[in-house]
Amino acid sequence: MSALPTPLLQVERLCFAYGERPILKDLRFSLGRGEVLAVMGGSGVGKTTILRLLAGLLRPTDGRVEVFGEDLSQANQAALYAVRRRMGLLFQFGALLTDLTCFENVAFPMREHLRLPEPMLRDLVQMKLEAVGLRGAADLYPSEISGGMARRVALARAVALDPQVILYDEPFAGLDPISLGVTARLIRTLNDALGAGSIVVTHDVAESFAIADHVAVLAPTPQGAIVVAHGTPDEMRQSQDPYVQQFLGGHEHGPVAFHMPALPIEEAFE
Repeated sequence: MSALPTPLLQVERLCFAYGERPILKDLRFSLGRGEVLAVMGGSGVGKTTILRLLAGLLRPTDGRVEVFGEDLSQANQAALYAVRRRMGLLFQFGALLTDLTCFENVAFPMREHLRLPEPMLRDLVQMKLEAVGLRGAADLYPSEISGGMARRVALARAVALDPQVILYDEPFAGLDPISLGVTARLIRTLNDALGAGSIVVTHDVAESFAIADHVAVLAPTPQGAIVVAHGTPDEMRQSQDPYVQQFLGGHEHGPVAFHMPALPIEEAFE
């Protein structure tokens, strides 16, 4: 009987708080090679905080974050840098360097971490831009391209070093339907081509379900956000959990109140 493959990333009993304010409570999930995991939940539930913990930018209050077998809560600075060298991160809205061309934005991590002859570096950057359909924009600046194109350049930069784990922070936010669909397919295609594992933090149900192997749904509690459901997209669609049904269906009524507590409206006009 063959042993199960070791996950690229594993989260066990993860808890996090900002001072006395709890954010995350007892999270557990893993990411295997070739998998796309969508992490979903309402605004302010702590999804971006999870990415910061996975990248070692924050330390857990309790629990364990293990990436490539390295416990990030115990890792020193050199070990953290070594882990991050094997990770890619797509920032929300791209975060391109505005004074650099699209070519130089993608080349930036290569220049920082690799010592390549300039012709080889140029060929690699052109290949990354070609993969996202923007080789023709190599000499343009971020201000000269659309928001959807900028997101695709940022995606090329995120995979510039052929990472084994790729983290996406709201990659679909603010995109038109065409750009959204293209970006979603690129996430799946690049993940498969690299043999990587990807975690996509998002609100977008339809596109995420189309590309994700597994989905983790977060829900807020007074003790911090918890994973209320975890499974395949089909399992999530069939879930009877009230929060999952409210979130996926976009319903006003459910465990998460749309209206903040207040006096009856008739009393407000007395």
